[in-house]
Amino acid sequence: MCSSCRSNFVVASRRFSSEPAVPAPPPPAAADKPYYVTTPIFYVNAAPHIGHMYSMVLADVFKRWQTLLGNRAILCTGTDEHGMKVQQAAALADMDPKQFCDENAEKFEELAHLSRVDYDRFIRTTDSDHVQAVEHFWFLLREKGLIYETKHEGWYSVSDECFYPESQLVKYQESFTGAVYMASAETKNKVEWVEEKNYCFRMTELKDRLLDFYEKNPGWIEPAFRMNEVVDWVKNHLEDLSISRPVQRLSWGIRAPGDPSQTIYVWVDALINYLTAAGFPDWAPGESHLGGWPADVHIVGKDILRFHCVYWPALLMALDLPLPKKVLVHSHWTLNKRKMSKSLGNVVNPIYAINRWGVDTARFYLLSEGGIADDADYSNNTLVVKYKKYLQWGFGNLLGRLTRPKVWNVREVVKNSFTEDASRPQVPKALQELITGFEAALAELPPTVAQQMEKHDPVSAIRKILEIGTRLNEFLTQTQPWSLVKSSNPADRVAAENVLFLVAEGLRISGILLQPFLPDKATQMLDTLGVAQDKRTFGHTVLRCDPDYGVPMVDPGSSRVDGLFPPLVEDVEVTYSGSVKTRRKATSTFPIVQTDN
Repeated sequence: MCSSCRSNFVVASRRFSSEPAVPAPPPPAAADKPYYVTTPIFYVNAAPHIGHMYSMVLADVFKRWQTLLGNRAILCTGTDEHGMKVQQAAALADMDPKQFCDENAEKFEELAHLSRVDYDRFIRTTDSDHVQAVEHFWFLLREKGLIYETKHEGWYSVSDECFYPESQLVKYQESFTGAVYMASAETKNKVEWVEEKNYCFRMTELKDRLLDFYEKNPGWIEPAFRMNEVVDWVKNHLEDLSISRPVQRLSWGIRAPGDPSQTIYVWVDALINYLTAAGFPDWAPGESHLGGWPADVHIVGKDILRFHCVYWPALLMALDLPLPKKVLVHSHWTLNKRKMSKSLGNVVNPIYAINRWGVDTARFYLLSEGGIADDADYSNNTLVVKYKKYLQWGFGNLLGRLTRPKVWNVREVVKNSFTEDASRPQVPKALQELITGFEAALAELPPTVAQQMEKHDPVSAIRKILEIGTRLNEFLTQTQPWSLVKSSNPADRVAAENVLFLVAEGLRISGILLQPFLPDKATQMLDTLGVAQDKRTFGHTVLRCDPDYGVPMVDPGSSRVDGLFPPLVEDVEVTYSGSVKTRRKATSTFPIVQTDN
């Protein structure tokens, strides 16, 4: 761009509180770019539900996994605060929209904090830097001739915040009231006919580019079958996108630069948050990647697939900006096989779940049972069963069996295993074969988990780790080192040490791998084993790579009640000194509490 044109461009862009545009940078060097993962930003028209927590925790696992690998990673989450739904919700609450958003955004940020989400930016679409980014993005689209003014008419859903073509509508009858209305075939949300003046984005001009991108990048969307829905939409239903609303109908939002009678469409506003958090538009030429862009993975729910996989790439293509590398689309959580709904009163409050079960137990359940391809059904009964099997009787039991007995010392076991002694008796062949088999399983565990994470499948990854805990417990029961260590036969005592060292290594390696999934409990496990802070990286998930652990940094406890994963107590009457007392049915993973009957 010549200096004269550039000067005019800068003056024009500053009218809209933005910085001048820069050309699309070349692909960044991997070493310069942090791994960038995002959640969708969440509507503040209602309180958080378990699905919001699931999106947050999934994103957190990917960020923590990259940190475990030694890579710099950033995570963005936040709230979507503009649009018709928020405007109407604020009016119903008789509140100023900004005050309404402030109060509800705080609930989502609290959820992120309670869920141990290690976010770097909690973005709000009312943030001033985001408003400027949206204004600048709009200006660039207009400068390229991709926005035009028109009289728009069509079927609009307030709930979905979008227009639908007639081919995507059905006549729907509400099951409770019997009311019949036109609705989206996809969401079953009511639509209404709207005629208004607004601005449109020439999205149809990008149809061929979109289809070409999908064809050349079949793995861009996970799970892969979601790509079929996206391609079908673009081939058969793509229209120019209405990207503003008259201020008389929607006043709560960002005004269209140059035309204060129009409010920018909430989904254009919302999607740009991913760029805002990465520093847009204040990118020096060739350095957009330093803020993380393009995103390595967008975590989204299946209900917003079209917005992220059609609208978003079209908007980015329009400005020749790099597209995100991956969109991971997860399914929904149901309750008793029914979609959660405020009107049905079957919404699971994630903060209640955290308070009841503990944060890592809630994370464990969501991550191990959550649905990527298919919906998952939330059940407290299932949670309890899984908790007992994999956490309480899995790693919790295993850690207690290793660290609590007085007949051996874990530090001595570890130290002796690294001591060369030619005079040590040989382990019996049958036991050695068992040990060799488990050593192979432990050696395969880290690369297997890494492979699942590379495939964006944290559900399979955590299940692989949990299986090791179960198998090691069985191995411990089968070999009975508590008997071998008391034997007068030196070979038995050596065998006991080999068994105990293998269990210790299994716990150490599993604890390191569990850090992205269960950050608090994994830390407690490694502290109990005495693993140094600087030896908890993925590079330390190798057998016999740490000779220095074994001295606990925290008390391992004296029973299951004060262990890593305490039991979930059932109602039972017990007698103390002639008076009947009741052990409370546990609503958390805290120790037993007795109260007078």
